Amino acid sequence: MSDLTELREAVVQFTHDRDWDQFHNGKDLALALSIEAAELNEAFLWKDAKDVNVEKVKEELADIFNYALLIADKYNLDVKQIVMDKIALNAKKYPVEKAYGSAKKYNEL
Repeated sequence: MSDLTELREAVVQFTHDRDWDQFHNGKDLALALSIEAAELNEAFLWKDAKDVNVEKVKEELADIFNYALLIADKYNLDVKQIVMDKIALNAKKYPVEKAYGSAKKYNEL
């Protein structure tokens, strides 16, 4: 069993055990993920990145991963495959010879 599968099953089991599936439609899971991402941003707000509370970052990042895994489960998505597909797409949009060391968007390279 892969680490991702193990994580996904643990998060899904956690929600099943509490009968929270009834609240976990795609829209609300996406909203929850967005809210958790905003809470991660809040950990960095008004401070230098080096001064961030790493424990807070860990907590919020875990929430983001949890919701992402629940969304993947809801739509029966293979997390590894969709990430690998996105990396391949980005490799085409951002070829090393053009994008190396640049923060420009692909259409500006």
